[in-house]
Amino acid sequence: MGEDLFESLAPRAPLADRMRPRTLDEVHGQDHLVAPGASFRKLLEGDRVPSMIFWGPPGSGKTTLARLVADLTESKFVAFSAVTSGVKEVRELVGQAQQDRLMGKRTTLFVDEIHRFNRAQQDAFLPHVENGTIILIGATTENPSFEVNAALLSRSQVFVLNPLDEPAIRKVLDAAAEDEERGLGPLESDDEALELIARSSEGDARRALNGLEVAVGAMGGRVPRHLNADDVRGAMGSKSLLYDKRGEEHYNLISAFHKSLRGSDPQASLYWLARMMASGEHPHYILRRMVRFASEDVGNADPRALTVTLAARESYDFLGSPEGDLAIAQATVYLATAPKSNAVYSAYSEAQTDVREHPNLPVPLHIRNAPTRLMNELGYGKGYRYAHDDPDGYVDQDYLPDNLKGRQYYQPTNRGYEKHIQALMDWWAGLSKGTSGSEEGGEE
Repeated sequence: MGEDLFESLAPRAPLADRMRPRTLDEVHGQDHLVAPGASFRKLLEGDRVPSMIFWGPPGSGKTTLARLVADLTESKFVAFSAVTSGVKEVRELVGQAQQDRLMGKRTTLFVDEIHRFNRAQQDAFLPHVENGTIILIGATTENPSFEVNAALLSRSQVFVLNPLDEPAIRKVLDAAAEDEERGLGPLESDDEALELIARSSEGDARRALNGLEVAVGAMGGRVPRHLNADDVRGAMGSKSLLYDKRGEEHYNLISAFHKSLRGSDPQASLYWLARMMASGEHPHYILRRMVRFASEDVGNADPRALTVTLAARESYDFLGSPEGDLAIAQATVYLATAPKSNAVYSAYSEAQTDVREHPNLPVPLHIRNAPTRLMNELGYGKGYRYAHDDPDGYVDQDYLPDNLKGRQYYQPTNRGYEKHIQALMDWWAGLSKGTSGSEEGGEE
């Protein structure tokens, strides 16, 4: 086995570094990669390691696995950040790797946040990956299909890491509480204390270990060393560890937020948004509820509401916190002040009811596709009238199954843009009856 880089960590390095797994068996939450028989493990055990891309969220173990690759293949591990370094540093590292190769030593080059490199910078790795000078391991939180050069991607194997679930986080915390050499052991703790930390970690092992270290540090020299839920709450103050995402307060706050939006109260909506953000609710959860709200409670009264909300999600993902929080606040105010309509929500619910009660109604013959001669002979598509051939772009024909003719699912309100939709639907109805005026869409 080559140099054990884990032993070189400073004695009082952060707990998350001290507890970094030293073997594949110590890796939790990624069984699809490290369990006996998994393809990734077989590659390492067979010393057939290709260049690879680790794609996963923060704290899922990308750096840890890269270190284990280097350790298990007895190669030199070189960490490199795409945020702080450039092509000049790449050339220097490759030059050293070439010298090491002449001495019989392989180099594993770990590039953190490889998606931060542009295409030209990523190209700098290609010849050295192809000739075996380096084993390249890139780590990214972004979809490599879009963020990694196609040429480099084709020469690498992609491994997807999942956010750790709560049982996996508990194993990580339990190990830290028991380990006397690297961890905080011997440390006794209530299940509730560790559950609070695990639930708040959002699948991030590093975040969980940092939270445990803060909570234990706040205990001081208390004897016996027993961590309870109050210690966790007291140490973290109003931080995310206080927010039990399964508890009543979680549902109370999101309910208050949703109802304030529906009630067109931007002041209260902003307050409840700020409460959830300060309590540690993940912004993605809030944004998912807002996207749903844009369709369910605003709908076509303001079709832009959905676009604004999706743009807020994209902005948050691009900027992160705290800069991206403002985009969420902007979308919150937009939704609160937008005209409201649940007409689309109600219409779709009614359509779903009809589907449940009449699950297999036949498609009317005149709107069926007729790609074969037999279908033509059977009358498929016969009598269909092409709307674009009509001067008004509208023809009076039935599209619903016979059993549902005349159903009116969608009934627009007179609020916002829906009043214009209603005018257009009234105009179509007039064309069907032969009573419509000449001006499309009726009066404004």
